[in-house]
Amino acid sequence: MTSHAPDLPPLGDDTEPEAVFAALDLAVRRRLPGRMHGDQQGLRLGSGSDPEEVVRYRPGEDDVRRIDWNVTARSAGVPHVWRTLAQHELETWVLVDDTPSMAFGTIALEKRDIAAGVTAAIALLTAGPGNRLGTATLTGAGLRWEAPVPSRAAAHRSLRRRTSRGAASAGGGGDLTEALRGFGARHSRPGVRVIVTDLLDPHGVVERPFAWERPLRRLAASHETLVVEVVDPRELTLPDVGAVTLVDPESGRRREVWTSDRRVRERYAAMTAAHRTATAEAVRSARAGHVLLRTDRDWVRDLARHVHGRPLKHGAPARGGAA
Repeated sequence: MTSHAPDLPPLGDDTEPEAVFAALDLAVRRRLPGRMHGDQQGLRLGSGSDPEEVVRYRPGEDDVRRIDWNVTARSAGVPHVWRTLAQHELETWVLVDDTPSMAFGTIALEKRDIAAGVTAAIALLTAGPGNRLGTATLTGAGLRWEAPVPSRAAAHRSLRRRTSRGAASAGGGGDLTEALRGFGARHSRPGVRVIVTDLLDPHGVVERPFAWERPLRRLAASHETLVVEVVDPRELTLPDVGAVTLVDPESGRRREVWTSDRRVRERYAAMTAAHRTATAEAVRSARAGHVLLRTDRDWVRDLARHVHGRPLKHGAPARGGAA
């Protein structure tokens, strides 16, 4: 079991930001080759290269170079042309959870380090002529917006942000539900939307329905949407280490737990497994993509497996509803 991508320097390394970027760029190119590159498909007919529909030729309006001779022959010589689907630049937005619970990690990385890496990886994957990526960061004070910039610049920006350690501890727990509402309302142009979060409720809600389900469903109805859930192994099971004091990073509440009690460990494991199942079902019901990343695994490889199976290129969702 690896703690992180073996060819990546530590994402929180303040002294080598360029080395981190170069290593991540190489890892993305090796493991996620070209799955999100290319033009963004539009929702209207217009200038483009891919055939969308064949219609009767209209003199003075249609380009004779687009006459479809096969269809024309089958139509008793009545000229028909094919029209294309408009193509435009891809606009990607990433909602990054930077609330106190993300400043947790018991292996080599904190969850927010992975969040920064995922944001940079998504930026590198969407790199292309005219493509841009913007971010909205959820903190205890609400959403902090950063304007879209060219994709590779966005990757640099995300990795540099990790040099500001301690930012996640400012304020209390942010409201993911309100963040998703604001995230969906601010930029309506169809594109790719990625939410990087641990899906931990500051009030301890572990069963459906979750308050964030409805705004996520609305978001996925208009955009190609991916939820990247980040967890640490110590959030899934308790180690047998005797008495420990657990502190809720969102509320500051403290509780002593005797971890050597097998029944306590089993109940805890069952509860966290049920929560993982519930969050997966909630994301699936919202018609969004879902990938689970762990601080004790090669997160680049796990992200690659998901993207290889379901490329993030927005197109059909806005026509038929959700992705």
